[in-house]
Order: sequence, then C-alpha cells, then structure tokens
Amino acid sequence: MASLLAVEQIECRYQQQVVVKQLSFAVEQGEVTCLLGPSGCGKTTVLRAIAGFNPIYNGHLNLSGCIISTPESNVPPEQRNIGMVFQDYALFPHLSVRDNIAFGLRQLGRNERHHTIEHLLKLVELKGMADRYPHELSGGQQQRVALARALAPKPKLLLMDEPFSNLDTELRRQLSVEVRDILKEEGISAIMVTHDQDEAFTVSDKLGILADGYLQQWGSPFEVYHHPANLKVAGFVGEGTFVRGRALEGGLVETDIGLVKGKATQWHQGVELDVFLRPHEIVPGCVDCSVQGEVVKREFLGTSTLYTLRLPNGRLVESSFVSADHDYRLGEQVGLRVETDNLVAFRTAV
Repeated sequence: MASLLAVEQIECRYQQQVVVKQLSFAVEQGEVTCLLGPSGCGKTTVLRAIAGFNPIYNGHLNLSGCIISTPESNVPPEQRNIGMVFQDYALFPHLSVRDNIAFGLRQLGRNERHHTIEHLLKLVELKGMADRYPHELSGGQQQRVALARALAPKPKLLLMDEPFSNLDTELRRQLSVEVRDILKEEGISAIMVTHDQDEAFTVSDKLGILADGYLQQWGSPFEVYHHPANLKVAGFVGEGTFVRGRALEGGLVETDIGLVKGKATQWHQGVELDVFLRPHEIVPGCVDCSVQGEVVKREFLGTSTLYTLRLPNGRLVESSFVSADHDYRLGEQVGLRVETDNLVAFRTAV
C-alpha cells in the first residue's frame, strides 16, 4: 500500500542557499510524524515546500499517488488539500472564533457548515467561545482555534510549524498530548516541526532528526532515543555526556567510569569508542568502585538530584540520582558506576 506522502530525495533552499538535500521519508495514513532539529536546520523550509509555498530544487513530492512538486512543476497550495498551523497562529483578528473556523468552509451549505463548526468547537474544547475574538483568548485557546480552522476543510495532511513554541512549558505539554489525541480521533495524518525533543517524543509515531542539511535518522521515538544512528543524533536526543571507551573481550567496554557490558560482536577488541551516557545511567554512591568523581554542581529537582561530577581525567559528567538516603555535597568524592541495558557507543573517528 502506497504512503500518503512520499518525500523523495528533495533539495530545499532558503534565499538560494541549500539547507536540506537528499531528503527522503514517508508518512502513512493516520500517522503523526515530526521533524526535529536545531534552529536553522531547514525544518520550516521543508514544511513550506510540502505545503507548496516554496519550490524544490531536486527530487519530488508525492501525495496520495499524485506528484505535487518537482523542480519543473508545482501544484498550487490551495489545490493540495493540505492544512497548516503556523507558529504565530495567523488568526484573522477581525473575525470571531466561529468565523475563523468557517473561513475555509465557504463551499459547504449552511447546515453542514454549522454542524462542522460545532463539531470542531467541541473537539478543541472551545464550546461557548464561538463569538469571542482572538484578542479575547489566551495563547492556548488561540492555538486551539488555529487547529480547528486547519482541520475544518478535512485536509489529507496537516502541517504544524513549531505550534507550541509561544506557550509556557506546562501548557505546551498539555496541548501536545491533546493535539495528538485530536489528530488520532479524526484520523488526520500530520507532520510537525520542532526543536523541542519532549514535544517530538510526545506527539509523534515517527520522528526524523535533521542536522547539517541531511536527515540523520528516521524511526519511532523509541528507536531514535535508544538506538541513535550516529553521534549527532545521540547528542541531540536526550541529555547525556560522551566519555572515552575501548572495546575489550567478551563484549566489555572500558570507559572513563569503569567497565560496562556492551554488545559482544559489535566491535573488535581494542577499538576506540565514544560512549554516550545519560544521567540516569551514571549511578553515584558505589563504595568499592574504582572510579570516583568530585561533586562540582548539584541541582535538587524534587524527585531526584542532578549532580555534575568531575572525573579524575577532568571530564565532567552528569548523574541524575533518585534517593532519600544520600545528599552529596559540593567537593565530596563519590564512587561511580554505569548501569545500562543498552550501551550507546560509536567508533571514534580517526
């Protein structure tokens, strides 16, 4: 069965400068996906190319089995049946909530238009606010109106450009969950772009990491987090620290924090490695450990404490520790060990 959207080897430019090349991925029907990457990596440029606002300079875009973009031809945005939610919401300030949602429904009869608007108001939890204007709404409510307006014409695909970036952290988390639920309930496929990994993990079925002009990895959030394709992905997805390592016999890896069980057949003995360790994998308080770290910083986070420790070789690592029995002080020497079921390591580049 063909994908809803197939992105095939496209090249995108911003002001004639190449920002993304050889980009390929697919979105299946009903799938919520995300392009994640640092600011300036080309995420929005790709989104605008899919919407039809920007041309592509190589490759092609295929929507529901039809070519919609090539370097030589471009189906106009209004003919693609693709919805878009912009970062700044782009609501019409002189129109009420009801009229903003109804903007793309002029082709419907009066009764069907009314039914659609009422359904969407209930869906985005704005019942009773239909006659308000955008300036009378909170940021979260404006985002709900923007989503309802984009969903009103029943697009094949919904594009979302940093949709929660103007909201505070708690509201961002809440809305990201709610938006995913709404998209799943309506059976709408979507692509969101963001630089926030928490948003990406919460919303997406599939996740792509964009960096240095290329798609570094495409897979489920679980795959990308636990099995990053390279150093760049590992360093971007999830907090962590790289330490030096060396492969030993029997699948062991010698690191700056002692021996760790690796994958027995992955590396030959003696291979130098860059080992990526997340804070929860570095456990302090080991009495008989061969490696100790000096506490140079501590952040109490309520359910845990995040310690920054200096290893004997001067490298700094972070440990997120959950315990009511220990409270390590600045300057204290603490024994360290690594506990992980999935060692993330890459052969050191020569």
